Amino acid sequence: MEESLTDDTAAPVSAQTQAAPAQDPPAEPAEAAEAASGQGPAIWTRNFRFYFTARSAGLLSWAMLPVAVSAGLLSGGYGLGTAGYAMAFLVGPFAGLVLFGGVLADRFTARRLMIAADLANLTAHTLLAVLFIHGISHLWQLYALLVVAGTANAMFQPGASSTVPLVARDVQGANGVLRTSEALTGLGGPALAGALVGLGATGFVMVISAVAYGTSATCLLALRLGAVPAPPAGESLWRNLAIGWHEFRARSWLWGVVVIWMFYAVLSWGPQLSVAASVIVPQHGATAFGLINCALGAGTVIGGLLAIRYKPRRPLAAGAVAMLAYPLYPLGIVLGWPAWLLAAAQVAVGVGIGVWGVMWATSVQTQVPGEVLNRVHAYEVAGSVGMYPIGSALAGPAVAAFGTDRVLMVGVVVALLTALALLASRPIRTLGRSPSAA
Repeated sequence: MEESLTDDTAAPVSAQTQAAPAQDPPAEPAEAAEAASGQGPAIWTRNFRFYFTARSAGLLSWAMLPVAVSAGLLSGGYGLGTAGYAMAFLVGPFAGLVLFGGVLADRFTARRLMIAADLANLTAHTLLAVLFIHGISHLWQLYALLVVAGTANAMFQPGASSTVPLVARDVQGANGVLRTSEALTGLGGPALAGALVGLGATGFVMVISAVAYGTSATCLLALRLGAVPAPPAGESLWRNLAIGWHEFRARSWLWGVVVIWMFYAVLSWGPQLSVAASVIVPQHGATAFGLINCALGAGTVIGGLLAIRYKPRRPLAAGAVAMLAYPLYPLGIVLGWPAWLLAAAQVAVGVGIGVWGVMWATSVQTQVPGEVLNRVHAYEVAGSVGMYPIGSALAGPAVAAFGTDRVLMVGVVVALLTALALLASRPIRTLGRSPSAA
């Protein structure tokens, strides 16, 4: 990493010269030769094709789950508070345990941990299907299975980021493709989930999710990554966490974004899904709610495709400008826009999210050394997502105390201030693009 791109003052990673590489199944000779010579596809290698399929399957499940659970509970007669608590039980374990996922990914290789997480998700979603098909007799059963799903995703997420530089030479291009896939699954997933919930088939959504996680595990099993960086043998869990924290706090652009995102998550992003559902589902129906969220995916497709080719000199500044579109959707709900106009707002929001997501993921993956990337990414995810369950859990009480419109307007203001704060911070605004991004 070029020192001119950061304000790091910390010494180089102590594990960098001592780490004993962990072993995954060896890369195939043809692919190893391509990597060594710099020839062959910059993105669509054999490994990336398998990885792309695995991520697309997992992302489809993740896109369907919040809509299916929220709309399913509301359509089943449960209140906004129950839907908010369900989202908190899903995201809370993810935020709390993702740090340990980063350490375990470094110790046992990301690929192995990701496969184990997919198998856990397969089991959880199979049981969720049984629960929704036969009826929820006790809410704690639903909450417990959502905790398992959130924990599995905490184990999966750190490796999902660090694997990208291992399977493609054009890291930003690969992130653009993956963001587009995320958007397409975000386009189809919520619409499919909303339609099935509207037909009273929430359990079948969970069946589709279980099959998708089985597909992901199979594709990850087919990856051939060879040796990957690992912490020195004999280091304790807490030592691994401490090194990750040292590398995280040494980069002010990194922790600066995370601190800003914490306020955004609890005051804007966290409450938005359940509060929006409480307004849109009664007025327009569960299918319309799914289609409006589907429009978000359409916009993110556009943003991801733009980001494959658009490679600005200062990626985080460009991403922050794109995020200025985010307040449109909650503002539209407050103003009582019709469903088609809310969908149009979600398209604009999706473009901004797509561009920001690619710029952010590429910056982290190319500015942080590989031997600590899983742990640094885990700190980043824990901080940026960690406040989401708080915002989600407080959505119901906040609406009861202040009203729906006030809660949504707070989200509008905070989303706008988030983009402006990213642009106002010099380390974030001036971070340059690493040559290894492309």
